[in-house]
Formats: sequence, C-alpha cells, structure tokens
Amino acid sequence: MPELERLATHHAYVLYRFERENRAYFARYVPDRGDDYFDLFADRLAALLDEQDRGICHFHVLVDDDGFVLGRFNLVDVADGSAELGYRVAERAAGRGLAQYGVRRVSELARDGYGLRRLVADATLANPASLAVLRRTGFVEAGAVDLGGEPGLRHVLDLHPTPEQRPQAGGTRPGDQR
Repeated sequence: MPELERLATHHAYVLYRFERENRAYFARYVPDRGDDYFDLFADRLAALLDEQDRGICHFHVLVDDDGFVLGRFNLVDVADGSAELGYRVAERAAGRGLAQYGVRRVSELARDGYGLRRLVADATLANPASLAVLRRTGFVEAGAVDLGGEPGLRHVLDLHPTPEQRPQAGGTRPGDQR
C-alpha cells in the first residue's frame, strides 16, 4: 500500500513530475495552476514548506513503492481547530481507492497528529468521484458553494463526533439511507 508522507524538500522532483504529468487531467475538474506554477515551482515549494513549518498548513504526498507521487492530500488554512482539505490523485491511479485511502489517512493525522477537530472540503458538481470520496469518508454535505464559477458542494467532517454521529454497525449513522 502506498505511504502518506509529510511533504519535504526531497519530494521536489517527484511532486513536480506528478503535477506536470497530470496537468490536463486535473484541469478537467479544478482550475489550472497556470504556467507560472511550473516556472516558479522551486520558489512555490519553498513557500509551502515555510507555511508548513509555521503550522499554517500541512501538506502530504501519497508515494508508491518506487517513490513516485500518486496523490496529494493537503490541509490548508489551519486555524481554531479547523482546516480545509484539498486532494488530487494521478490519472493513472484513479479508480483504485487511493483518494479514499488518502482522505482517511490525512483525516486521522489531522485529528491525532495535528489536534484538529473539523475538516472542510469542497468539490464541484462536475466531479462526482470527489463528491463520492467525501461521502464515503464521513464528510457531511453542508451546502452549495461557487468554485471559480463552477457550482459545487461544501462538506464537513467532525473529527470528534458525538456517539450519535459515529457510524453504527453496517457503516451508517442514524437517519442515513443505504
């Protein structure tokens, strides 16, 4: 199984390659990062690692046995026990359950490693796979959002649910329908 690793300087090349190889694929679902992202990649990575060192964000990469990045799972805008989750998985790795695995792992880290109580994640309606991952990992729909001119849905995950909110046998919560 791939490992979820905290982003570090030694990931620079494989992260750049991941973003470059999947640029067109990602642009189908989220706004393109633009040429400057790639032209100034080293500076951007240094800035991200600085934000991570200051606890503003927590960046992670899902790495396969050969050291290649299969996905990114980021917690940004950390404040008051909450953070925003963003993630993306390589096209060649899509459909293998890696997004769900990565979201679960980073959610555990958010709770147990970073002391967070709540995660927020948005996905466009045009990205049903991401919406399904959020539902399968316990996120609850919290309303409509505009994502760069695209309609989307906001989801929230309470990392310290009350007993009534915890999944029961069979994986459902009271009121959930199968």
